[in-house]
This record gives sequence, C-alpha cells and structure tokens, in this order.
Amino acid sequence: MGVVSYGLTDFQAIATGAAVLASGGGGSYRDACAVLDELAQQGFAGTVQVGDYDGATNACVLAIMGSPDAASSLTLAAIQNSIANTVQVLQASTQAPIGAFIPVEIGPINSLVPLIGAAMAPAGTVWVVDGDGAGRAVPELPQTTFTGNPQLAPCPAALASDATVPADIESAVLGASTAARVETLAGGVVAGFGGYSGIAMWPSNASNGYALSGSYIPGTLAQARALGLQMLQATTPLSTSALCGAIQSLTGRAANAVVTNFYMTAVTQSTSSASLDSGIIRLDNAPDPAQSTETHYLYNLNENLIMYSSASTQPDVIAPDSICYYSESTGRGFSNANDDLAQYFDAATGKSTGRTVSVIAVATAPQLYNTPGVVASFAALLRNMGYAGAMPSA
Repeated sequence: MGVVSYGLTDFQAIATGAAVLASGGGGSYRDACAVLDELAQQGFAGTVQVGDYDGATNACVLAIMGSPDAASSLTLAAIQNSIANTVQVLQASTQAPIGAFIPVEIGPINSLVPLIGAAMAPAGTVWVVDGDGAGRAVPELPQTTFTGNPQLAPCPAALASDATVPADIESAVLGASTAARVETLAGGVVAGFGGYSGIAMWPSNASNGYALSGSYIPGTLAQARALGLQMLQATTPLSTSALCGAIQSLTGRAANAVVTNFYMTAVTQSTSSASLDSGIIRLDNAPDPAQSTETHYLYNLNENLIMYSSASTQPDVIAPDSICYYSESTGRGFSNANDDLAQYFDAATGKSTGRTVSVIAVATAPQLYNTPGVVASFAALLRNMGYAGAMPSA
C-alpha cells in the first residue's frame, strides 16, 4: 500500500477492530476507548502517516508490556509518558534518532501505542509501519515474526516507567541474545515498575541494514481499521457469521464461529510475578450453568491460548490460531482485562450479566506460523498449562 494518513476516527476504528482480532489480549478495549476520548478532549485533530517499511528509516518496535489488569484504568498521560521515556532511553542507547514505530502485536492498546507515539512527535518527523509481529496479540516476545531474522537483534531493549518528573523515571536497557531472554529479564523489570512498562526494542537502522524489512506481517493496521469501521458504522450489531466473513475477507485467513451467543458463567483470573494475567473462562449456552447443555472452557495467559468443549476429547481451537471474542449484545470485541469482562460476567455475583458472547477461530497468519521457533514457543506455554497434545499444522 502507499502512505496514508490516519486521524482520530481511524484510531478509534483500529482499536475496535483490534479488540476482535487480538485473541483476547493486547490491552483493554475499554481503556483504549477512554484513552482516545482523552485524546479528543485534548483537541487532537492531526494525522499520522502510515505505510510499508521503506528499509531506510531508523525504526523500532514500540509497545506497552505487562499485565492489563495491573495497568487498569490506563490513562493517555501514562501511555504518553511511557512512550516518551522509553524512546528517549532507546535513542540514547543506539545513538540513532527513531523515525518510525511498528506495533509488536495487534491489540486495542498495543495497536494504538505507535500511533500515539507518532502523534506526539513534531509533525512529519515520525511515522508508523502498517504491520506487526504476530497478526494477533501474544503472551511473550518469542511468539513474533521479529524473532525470525538473525540480523534483527532484539537488543538494546529499553523499558521505562510513566513518571512525569525526570528524576522519578525508572528505566532499564537490556542486553540479551534472544527475545526469550529479553522476556525473562523484562518480566522482573516490569514487575518492579508496578506491573506495566513502555518497551522499545528490535531497533532497525543502518547498523543492521534496516533489518525490519521482511520481518513483520504487513497490512494489519489497515485490516483492523477496516474491520473496526464496519463495526462502528453498523446500525445494528453485526451477526457473528457476518463478522467472520469480514475477517476472512480482510485478512485472507479462515475465520469460523466456535460458539455463538453463549454466556460467560465463570471467570478465574490471577496475575503472575512476571506481570502476566492467567485465567480460565467458562462459557455456557444458558446464562444459568445449571440449565446449560453445552459448556466450553477457554484458557488464557493475557491472550487466549486454548479452548475445550466438555463434550470433546480434542481442543476446539489452539494457539497460534487466534481465539477471538465478539458480542452480538454489544456489537464489540473485548479482551481478558477485568474491565472488559465486566460487561459479560459480574464478578460480584459470580454470574453472567446476560450479554451474549461469541468466540471466533481465526487461522494463524502464515508469516507467524512459518517463523522458526514460534510454534515451539506456543507449545511450551501450552505445556505449562497442562496441554501436551499435537500442535496445529499450517
């Protein structure tokens, strides 16, 4: 695609589409909406340039890392401060001013972070690469296409807190040979910051021949935007089947409803020492589980990783395929963050709110599946959850 300009309406559409495509992760959709409301209240009326990577601009992956629930009620100021502090630390480390950002993954927050970062910069000085490293949200850095190019080293990787006073900024520059080691080291840093942090890594510049080229999945911001526009412009909520058709048409990846208009009847969530939220979601075909005749269980580690039916010996869906949420009751997707789940499950009563939930399986982006080590990385996470069966084939 050529270079296009995205403004606030496009940001809103991207967050809405990403809330479906992210497989339950990538940040809270409710927080994303609140952040964009704040951006509107600030009077933002500018645009950000978005396009394919040109192989000639200093770039990096830019994201918010950590637990969505630790970052509950994430504000625009927190995101802006995290971005500014993190980018400053990376630029000081690389001595290469950054001219382009790319999202690490699809997500209501993490698709927006590079756009907000570019919007903060002087007009025309920073743009955003239309793509990401997964075509979904992922629990850990090794589950991205960025790991597939030996020339694109993950480090230096910069992390920084959202402090506004320079003397109060906490930061770290990590050096490690693999994304897996960065993930391990960053987990402790993020926990020390309070559960979330800005992160800038995988720098692409003259020193590595601008190695971001060919190392990402192109077009995913445009896909999220187009899907979000369809959802926002619909006079009544799209049916689950219509949304599946839209996803398949836009992404070229098979999309099928696993369950349609079920109810969220139980939620168990906790946050690990590495600032990852883990949980089990129960879905029934009746709001009262005692009246249910079909039950499914969805296991997540920030992102949805595997879904079982009580009536089957095989998983319904398994990562790296995406396990995406959508509700015909609200016409929106959502994440596993507590503030998103609250619309569908009342934690105080332990009961469904009565709003329906659909789950859509979206086939893995071919670039992700074919990146060496990615499927093995997902398999390791699934083994830790107790699954030792076969992984999906391409």
